[in-house]
Amino acid sequence: MGLRSIKEIYIIGHGPSSSHTMGPYFATQKIIEKYKNYNIKNIIVTLYGSLALTGKGHLTDAIIDLGT
Repeated sequence: MGLRSIKEIYIIGHGPSSSHTMGPYFATQKIIEKYKNYNIKNIIVTLYGSLALTGKGHLTDAIIDLGT
């Protein structure tokens, strides 16, 4: 297989903290894919833990909106 580039190992995401943006972004994508055949107009998202405490500062809210 050989050596891999660091860019292949790590995903650099949006915002100042990729852990607070890429996880919520991928979760948003999975939810949208799962329910794509339903006529859903709105989704309410509740953040917990560190995502709730730093969400706006780390752009978590913006990335969830971007994912939709």
